[in-house]
Amino acid sequence: MVLTLEAAKHLAEAAEHKARQMGLRISVSVVDDGGNLLVFHRMERARIAGIEISKNKAWTSVSMQQPTANLAQSAQPGGPAFGINTTNEGRIVILGGGIPLMVGDHIVGGVGVSGGSGAQDIEVATAAVQAFEAMVAGMSNGANVNARIGSYRY
Repeated sequence: MVLTLEAAKHLAEAAEHKARQMGLRISVSVVDDGGNLLVFHRMERARIAGIEISKNKAWTSVSMQQPTANLAQSAQPGGPAFGINTTNEGRIVILGGGIPLMVGDHIVGGVGVSGGSGAQDIEVATAAVQAFEAMVAGMSNGANVNARIGSYRY
């Protein structure tokens, strides 16, 4: 499956809808399986810094093949991935809110959200993932869809 522009727009809309329900102003990015930007959307008065953060969260989720929240623990001082966020010209983000989009075992894209706390960004990104799952299930009558949402460990 290839993540289309129309599908990416739908995911960004789902994220915006969830953010509005939560009273947040977010930036959301959707990338393809190579981490290339398909859609970027910034709500009115969302922080300017969130533009690059959301893009890099989406890219990180694809390039590292896991939710960005999963990197936070291992990237702490003394952890096995300490300093990873300084690689790739600083593109790797270790804050929650980036989630890869998967069909079976294949990554087809990623979503990145910035604008709230880590937990809020994850919740908004999860709404986009759920929209993706519903879309794929509707197209394939229940093919194996898997989104690795992950969890926090403090």
